[in-house]
Amino acid sequence: MSDLQPLTEDEQVQNYVGGEWQSPTSEDGQAVVNPATKEELGYVAFSSESDVDEAVERGQEAFEDWSRRPVEDRIQPLFAFKQLLEDNIEELTEVLVQEHGKNVHEARGELRRGIENVEVACGIPTMMQAGSIPNAAPNIDETAVRRPLGVFTAITPFNFPGMIPLWFLPYAVATGNSFILKPSEQDPLVAEKLFELIDQAGFPDGVVQLVHGSVDTVNTLLEHEGIAGVSFVGSTPVARHVYQTAAEHGKRVQSQGGAKNHVIVTESADLEFAAEKTVSSSYACGGERCLANDVALVEESVYEEFTDLVVEAAENQTVGYGLDEETDIGALITPEHADSVRNYVETGVQEGAELLVDGRDVTVEGYEDGNFVGPSVFADVTEDMVIAREEVFGPVLALASVEDVDAAIERLNTSDFGNAASLFTGRGADARKFRHEADVGNLGVNVGTSAPMAFFHFGGRKDSFFGDLHAQGEDMIHFYTDKHVYIERWPDA
Repeated sequence: MSDLQPLTEDEQVQNYVGGEWQSPTSEDGQAVVNPATKEELGYVAFSSESDVDEAVERGQEAFEDWSRRPVEDRIQPLFAFKQLLEDNIEELTEVLVQEHGKNVHEARGELRRGIENVEVACGIPTMMQAGSIPNAAPNIDETAVRRPLGVFTAITPFNFPGMIPLWFLPYAVATGNSFILKPSEQDPLVAEKLFELIDQAGFPDGVVQLVHGSVDTVNTLLEHEGIAGVSFVGSTPVARHVYQTAAEHGKRVQSQGGAKNHVIVTESADLEFAAEKTVSSSYACGGERCLANDVALVEESVYEEFTDLVVEAAENQTVGYGLDEETDIGALITPEHADSVRNYVETGVQEGAELLVDGRDVTVEGYEDGNFVGPSVFADVTEDMVIAREEVFGPVLALASVEDVDAAIERLNTSDFGNAASLFTGRGADARKFRHEADVGNLGVNVGTSAPMAFFHFGGRKDSFFGDLHAQGEDMIHFYTDKHVYIERWPDA
């Protein structure tokens, strides 16, 4: 077990500004609570406008020197940070489970995905190269040069508190910018632990900073004249607000919203494999993730067989405390969110869908007060139902029968969201049709969860993403830098 101990209000979660730990100065704040045990783990005070001002000012000061350092020097702290993450991954895993609720395997995997982004960012010396053409015109050489822009911020969600900050932080600083993280106030302790490691990694003061807060802190960052760009991951209504507000204030923005992802299962698919991967995709992390495939569209000839396999797999899921090795589904983040998921299940019942597995009344022995919701499975879900259209963000899977692949793609394309989709098939023609016609940013064939590796961008379309440049991969280089063109002629040469 981690040595994480409950904190008193006097030992509240700290900001990290200018290389020093500081207490936020706003009078607002909230407790950090273990969702499985209801134990109070700490207290997070929110940052005031002056706290944000100080962080931005220190970031601007650090940028002046950091942006001029050789790129090889800028990646050395990232190499050190990567090793520190490796050395401390088990402690980080346990802290993550205790404040978020997901199981230990999911938490460890999340951190591993975050570390992959640090590794990719260490390749910035090659990735930042922008191109040169000698003799672009008579006696003229022309070169494109990438330059960093200033102070960037990322506002990250509760569902992946270890991974998502690392979608942004490594690339921002490797390209020569300074960076401010505003993590979710619901589980800020993992961010605190990450910054303890950052403090050891050798970054100059002010290059990487941490401010805690809620809505007011976010809006201060979005509107601050000293912020060059904003990255956000969260719900669609907030993503739209972040995009509009930051853009109105002249900033670069990448704003990832919610999702309603679909699985298509054809009659040629390996049905046992498809059912296993569909269940794991829908229920992993308690369904609290934007890559959860929670609607399965199944060809009618295999619908009943697939449904039976899904029900069997769902009923074999173990709901429990995340640190117990056998747990499949851990606690949800808050009691209010657990109630919201239960309300979605009740809505599905009222709408006329057939509830085959009901996870609303799960109790975990020894953790009777925890925010636990078990897996639910609906059959015969029509496309007009709320549970087929809205993001539940919980362990609820909806099944529907479709005539064929064409009908399935047509149905998924009617969704307001365009984050991810998966196809299970044994036919290449189906896969090609899916690849070319599905209006979705992350596509997988015979893959349960379409999660791109760190060296590819994380796609998203429609109400799932607002902006032009996505997280991860080459898109991050374009987002964090601007191309300057240098044209040179020497008449006497």
